[in-house]
Amino acid sequence: MIYGNPALTDEDRTVLAGIHDMRQQLASVLRAPRRWQGGLRRTMLARAIRGSNSIEGYVVDEDDAAAALDDEAPLSADELTFAEIRGYRQALGYVLQMARNPHFTINTAAVGSMHYMMLAHELGKSPGQYRTGPIYVHDDKRQAVVYEGPDAALVPALMEELASSLQVDLDVDPLVRGAMAHLNLVMIHPFRDGNGRMARALQTLAISRHAIVEPAFSSIEEWLGHNTEDYYQVLTLTGQGSWQPRGDAQLWAAFNLRAHHMQAQTVAQRVDEASEIWIALDDLVGGRGLPERVTGTLYEAVLGYRVRRSGYMKMTEVEKHTATRDLGRLTELGLLIPRGETRGRHYVAGDQLRELREECRRRRRPLVDPYPWMRARLASGGLGRQ
Repeated sequence: MIYGNPALTDEDRTVLAGIHDMRQQLASVLRAPRRWQGGLRRTMLARAIRGSNSIEGYVVDEDDAAAALDDEAPLSADELTFAEIRGYRQALGYVLQMARNPHFTINTAAVGSMHYMMLAHELGKSPGQYRTGPIYVHDDKRQAVVYEGPDAALVPALMEELASSLQVDLDVDPLVRGAMAHLNLVMIHPFRDGNGRMARALQTLAISRHAIVEPAFSSIEEWLGHNTEDYYQVLTLTGQGSWQPRGDAQLWAAFNLRAHHMQAQTVAQRVDEASEIWIALDDLVGGRGLPERVTGTLYEAVLGYRVRRSGYMKMTEVEKHTATRDLGRLTELGLLIPRGETRGRHYVAGDQLRELREECRRRRRPLVDPYPWMRARLASGGLGRQ
């Protein structure tokens, strides 16, 4: 027996309707091809990769997460950390591909394959194979065990039940079903390592099968990475220390709906900002007589990314001498500032681009919390709703 879908409250249903409204609006915007969509999609994926891994302590700069998407070497991340980032990038790439495959079925083999992609760089952790012994979740801050997974002998059957649950109850909203897939996998804790990242990737895969907009714009992995303490707290309150699938998962479902709502608001802001930034950059590029191909790179510099010649060549599909000339011209104009030497050579935003970034930040509207009581409830250990 695994955790079943909880009954939603009227508040939950109102929030859920709001999420779908925002996604319908976003889907309408994205249907019309725009030059900035590719850059925004790439940064959204980089933020999802960075967010999910940061929860486990593998923290990298956002542009290093983007480097993993491009099969580039990192500028800052150490070898072990970047191996984890690359592994997650492989698993997320699988999610993105399967989201478009109408014949794909989420089964235990698919879950095992994702786990192998994620941890293939550490064969000692038995990637793709279920654990054969007990497993515990340890809270380093409290120096205490906060959760014990079910007996290893139960894991194969529980995982089969989890996979089967994703093929039934199709009348249940995909966001709720995705949240429950996440909860069940992280509570079963079927693997020796990587269970949290696997649970979040599985959630993204589950919702991508029925998403109104593509996974890059519907994942909540970035938001969870920015709200790690609340995430761990709601898991602690729901799990109650051990495998108890008869427990009430309504707070967990509401927490996920809150995450989707807040992330949808964030994505809507970024879509508006991306459009505004590209308009400003088009004016700047045209006014300076620069080739249009530099705009995408200037956009990433506005976001705070470090620009490398290799990445510029890949983005623009130009030869080495052309890339060198373009970046040299952007440096002469003060739009980019060079940093480092030889292999570590890169470029950062100049004053004009940094001012554009700050202006966008000043215009941002504050996000509206659809569950204004939730953070206080989590902080109090789940007591009281208001």
